[in-house]
Amino acid sequence: MIRTLLFVVGASALLSLQASAQHIRAGIIGLDTSHVLAFTKTLNATPQKPEVMGVHLVAAYAQGSKDIPSSTERVPEYTEKVKAMGVEIVPSIHELLDKVDVVFLESNDGRVHLEQVLPCIEAHKPVFIDKPIAGTLVDVIKILDASKKASIPVFSSSSLRFGKGTQAVRGGSIGKVTSASTSSPASLEEHHPDLFWYGIHGVESLFTVMGTGCQSVKRGTITEEVTTVDKVTKKSTTSNVSRITVTGTWAGRRTGTFTESKGYGGKAIGEKGEAAIGTYDGYDPLLYSIVHFFRTGVAPVEAAETLEIYAFMEAADESKRRGGAEVTLKEVMDKALAEARK
Repeated sequence: MIRTLLFVVGASALLSLQASAQHIRAGIIGLDTSHVLAFTKTLNATPQKPEVMGVHLVAAYAQGSKDIPSSTERVPEYTEKVKAMGVEIVPSIHELLDKVDVVFLESNDGRVHLEQVLPCIEAHKPVFIDKPIAGTLVDVIKILDASKKASIPVFSSSSLRFGKGTQAVRGGSIGKVTSASTSSPASLEEHHPDLFWYGIHGVESLFTVMGTGCQSVKRGTITEEVTTVDKVTKKSTTSNVSRITVTGTWAGRRTGTFTESKGYGGKAIGEKGEAAIGTYDGYDPLLYSIVHFFRTGVAPVEAAETLEIYAFMEAADESKRRGGAEVTLKEVMDKALAEARK
């Protein structure tokens, strides 16, 4: 069983945030994701929305990843755009931390998150870590351990967790969920476990309604016929496309399935009926939860759930390596814990 990790906000950090509750200075690490533009636009708008009142993005450190082209290509454009919204660009994380109370860790590359979050924790700055929280399950454990040891809160989540329908089911609208299926794009990035990079969106929706308690995972593929039309010749071509599908078994014989698709969606079946889940409702619902976290020091997602989400995705990769065999989360967690804490 994955052990529960609980956070207690450090007294000095909480008092600091309470003292400046009407004005919280936020900083960004990483300018290679569209999330930073969306968050900055909302936080630095005049007038501000009531849900984010008093929180402004004041500084950013523009780090990208040289071996991920989509990262390198975005940094110059996004740097200029956030500067135009009143954000100061600083040359280092340490200089950023001197200017801010809280941090958005937005680097697109999960591999650099451990290195980037540790100075924030040491400086007693609460941190929201955008997806993926890390590039390996081992690093996920190291980040959560460091946060717990320092009593400085962090949390990570996809925006899909905060879809209206998904949250309604999480809140009990159809009773206890007995089974669920979600879908989202799942583009791959060679330096990350397959689902960490983009499949996290659909997996996050799945865990939002299923909760913790997943015991094992089996990964496979489904084949779909896809028809494309040439814009010039107008001729259509039909081809077979393989998509990732991962089924988890929860305690009590509950099941949850994630399937790769072009769009976002899903369905949950509960004791009182069924409901649509897994829709993308924009970035603002996530941002409102981040701001509430910064104001209160209380994470909206428990560390144990985040840890299990990433163990699920790591187990899916292990299942793939074993030709679709069933893999327990305990197995991948025990291995990762041993490496993280040696």
